[in-house]
Amino acid sequence: MKWRIGDVTVTKIVELEVTGGSRFLLPQATYDEILPIQWLQPHFADERGRLKMSIHALVVETSSHRILVDTCLGNDKQGRRIPTWNNLQGPFLADLAASGFPRESIDTVLCTHLHVDHVGWNTMLVDGKWVPAFPRARYLFGRVEFEHWRAQQERDDMAAVFADSVAPIRDGGLAELVETDARICDEVSLVPTLGHTPGHVSVRISSRGEEALITGDFMHHPCQIARPDWSTLADSDPDEARRTRERMLAELSDRPVLVIGTHFAGATAGHIVKDGAAYRLAV
Repeated sequence: MKWRIGDVTVTKIVELEVTGGSRFLLPQATYDEILPIQWLQPHFADERGRLKMSIHALVVETSSHRILVDTCLGNDKQGRRIPTWNNLQGPFLADLAASGFPRESIDTVLCTHLHVDHVGWNTMLVDGKWVPAFPRARYLFGRVEFEHWRAQQERDDMAAVFADSVAPIRDGGLAELVETDARICDEVSLVPTLGHTPGHVSVRISSRGEEALITGDFMHHPCQIARPDWSTLADSDPDEARRTRERMLAELSDRPVLVIGTHFAGATAGHIVKDGAAYRLAV
């Protein structure tokens, strides 16, 4: 799946798609609550009201850069909180290459935040050692985000993620710490969207008068467009996450911005439009 924003192309590379099983993340999203939000079907929910979600990466091609935004779960990882995310053996790198993006061709890796499903393919296991999967890339980590997870002592699962998917990049000299409003190149810049994590960012793309926004996880699922008051159990500051959603939805509904959801399945992208007292995603 591809989108064009002026002279920029964005390509979606899927690692994993699931239907149901997301109540651990959004317990508010019961079948009875989801079914009345009819516009969620068929892309984002099924006829029973089960949520559809995707873990995918996005390749942003500009005139000067080939940027991989978020790197999914990765293979061979251990210590993940969700058991099925351990010891994966998926074809992500082969799928990336088949789409025209061999790993050596990526010059920038950009992580919207450092949760498990956004950093996994930063590294790959070679002869028992974690090495950068994209050896010619600079890896952009938010400074606030990096310092937060480097210092945390409470979550063993995040310590494992940092050890196998973030620290090897730093130790290999490929990490570059950036601010939450950094400009990556002429067409790509960061937007602070805090609350899910302390340094969470979204990615703005602007080219020839057209604009897109890659959400990261300030929204996990389009149901939060209809119900921005629903924060997920993964949000570090649920109140701030709600305020961020409300602010961003209001801003996005006023402008023709293509919103590309980092975990949105199916059509994945659309425009935020007002829908009564709330909003919907027009695809």
